[in-house]
Amino acid sequence: MKKILLDTGPLIAFLDANDKHHLWAKENFNILKPPFLSCEAVLAEACFLLNKIKANSEIILELLHRNLITPCFALKDEISSIKKLMTRYKNVPISLADACLVRMSEQHANSIILTLDHDFQIYRRHGREIISTLMP
Repeated sequence: MKKILLDTGPLIAFLDANDKHHLWAKENFNILKPPFLSCEAVLAEACFLLNKIKANSEIILELLHRNLITPCFALKDEISSIKKLMTRYKNVPISLADACLVRMSEQHANSIILTLDHDFQIYRRHGREIISTLMP
């Protein structure tokens, strides 16, 4: 079974009924088996975006509490790798959250990134491998 690495876009789409990808996200969250793996950078982005649309960002903490999302990335241990990714893809540009997900895809060989971000078609794991994604 592939591990699902969760990006910000699908998380927001799932929680925001007004998001254009809401139905797609809802279908995938119902089909895929939790826990979804993620990182604090994604969760921080999600809280920020939920606050921006006047939604309750505490739902992110509830999803963590219910073990539907598991943060499993220690940025402090991966600074060198993240810095290399951010330098390599600075022209895309790459966000901290995206760099963390690319690195997570390297750490979890049998994984797929659930995302709305087509930049993951540009990014490469281990420098040259295509990253498996699930997107609309």
